[in-house]
Amino acid sequence: MKILSNLQIEEDNQYTFSRTNYILIAIGVVIILIGFILLSGGAAAPEEFYPNGDTTQVPDIFNFRRLTLAPIVILFGFFFEIFAILWSKKSKNE
Repeated sequence: MKILSNLQIEEDNQYTFSRTNYILIAIGVVIILIGFILLSGGAAAPEEFYPNGDTTQVPDIFNFRRLTLAPIVILFGFFFEIFAILWSKKSKNE
């Protein structure tokens, strides 16, 4: 009877994620937040919407950082989150 109770205690102490998983998840959240910060824009006032107030130039909202870099960083953050959730350390027995 004593052996069975010890096995139950050992099974109850196993967690779904390890400490490493939580650290990787936190890193993924930071990457996603950086992506959203890169995605954020300036004011929508007409004078500030165009570089140097010149309406013949391309508006700042259509720059490389907002249209290309930020979505790539956000997607990388979400893929990193999936990796962080699925990651598990291999035991010596396997």
